[in-house]
Amino acid sequence: MTIPGTPLLELRGITKRFPGVLALDQVSLSLYAGEVHMLMGENGAGKSTLMKVLCGAYRADAGEVFADGKPVEVRTAADATALGVAVIFQEYSLVPHLSIGQNIYLGREPLNRFGLVDHGRLHREARTVLDRLGLALDTRREVHGLGVAQQQMVEIAKALSQNARVLVLDEPTAALSDRETARLFEVIAELKKQGVGMAYISHRMEEVFRLGDRVTVLRDGKHVATLLAHEATPDDLVTLMVGRKVDMSYHRGERPVPGECLLDVQGIASVNGIRDVSLKVYAGEIVGLSGLVGSGRTEVARAIFGADKLTSGRVSFCGQTLRGSPTHARRLGMGLIPESRKQQGLALLRTVEGNLLLAGLARLFPSRLYQPGKAHTEARRRIAQLRIATPGPGTPAQSLSGGNQQKIVIGKWLVAGTRLFIFDEPTRGIDVGAKEEIFRLIDNLVHQGCAVLMISSELGEVVRVCDRAYVMKDRALAGELAQSQLSEANLLRMAMQHA
Repeated sequence: MTIPGTPLLELRGITKRFPGVLALDQVSLSLYAGEVHMLMGENGAGKSTLMKVLCGAYRADAGEVFADGKPVEVRTAADATALGVAVIFQEYSLVPHLSIGQNIYLGREPLNRFGLVDHGRLHREARTVLDRLGLALDTRREVHGLGVAQQQMVEIAKALSQNARVLVLDEPTAALSDRETARLFEVIAELKKQGVGMAYISHRMEEVFRLGDRVTVLRDGKHVATLLAHEATPDDLVTLMVGRKVDMSYHRGERPVPGECLLDVQGIASVNGIRDVSLKVYAGEIVGLSGLVGSGRTEVARAIFGADKLTSGRVSFCGQTLRGSPTHARRLGMGLIPESRKQQGLALLRTVEGNLLLAGLARLFPSRLYQPGKAHTEARRRIAQLRIATPGPGTPAQSLSGGNQQKIVIGKWLVAGTRLFIFDEPTRGIDVGAKEEIFRLIDNLVHQGCAVLMISSELGEVVRVCDRAYVMKDRALAGELAQSQLSEANLLRMAMQHA
């Protein structure tokens, strides 16, 4: 693309401090009409913080914002909205018990001549927005009944309904299927033609080079470089992000011979619609659970862990039948790292230490006498082991980046002495360097005699990491693939096969 003279929006010298953390240090970014400007960096680099300054969620401690070349104040979200800025964050901001239409127009509801909400018009206009995304959803359906991918698409529809001049997308495809992603890309292409400028945060290299016009890399809260996307390479960007050459050579090494059967699932069905699912996981192996978005993978994990009630079938762990509660599963040695870490995996207002120790208190202090020194030592050990980027154990979990929050959830189960780890999308929203760390951590777990059941939408991850894989389709088990059969083509073929 040809970059015009005056940016739609420009940030100059933005600085943002939190207690003990310099999140942004003199960062500048420009965004032009009809541009997709990719924003990259490791977790904690400052990407989301910069976007929150742009949308008025955070107020910068220093720096300036310009719109169409003129200085403006962005002190609140209302200021940003007035400038035509709309944001789709990685973590959803929907109201669960309102309808899709009500969420899309929340705070901007059309009114009738009596000053009351015109519900008919609201749902007609919501239908028009959803049609742009190719979504056949009932606008009167409540959001809490939607899957993660559908909620993400409602967030996108909500942003598009504002006719934004500037659209900020924070990992928008992280929970989308290939078909939904393709449709989103079509919408982005149309918005470019309409002159909308887009700031797009992504860890996926293929998205950077497919969509991006320019790429800005942040590291440790600082601006490192801005490049034309077509002049960059994946190796260039990774090196800029981490400040070093990253070893992207993770491959399945020699795995231990599978030991005892830790998890035995026989013919389970649950209240969330899964039916007749049977699988086994042995000590010393990594088993994938694959399938398209909406196929029932997460529902299987929740049913196994006791978070969703079984309607039939049986789950056994180390020979003991689970009683259908997460507490019992945890006591037996099972841990769930959920897809939505903020909603289900963390106590965000508690400290890093408080979260790390939460599941393992009974194991650490069998006498029920809390020992602060022992607690601090254990927390610091896990922080070092997992390379959690935090000023200290006393930092609130909510102030950390998404990738570091994910590491805390994993660390929580390590402290608890877990033997079976259920990972639901373990690398969702995690940068390329941290992904390799997660893979090696998972590999270390099985070499220590643990077992892993791993759900991933990234077919390449399942092929690279897993010893074998089960595939879900329409909330039932479509089949199993041995390691010698694992390929992206076979996984996709089985996930899409006709009944």
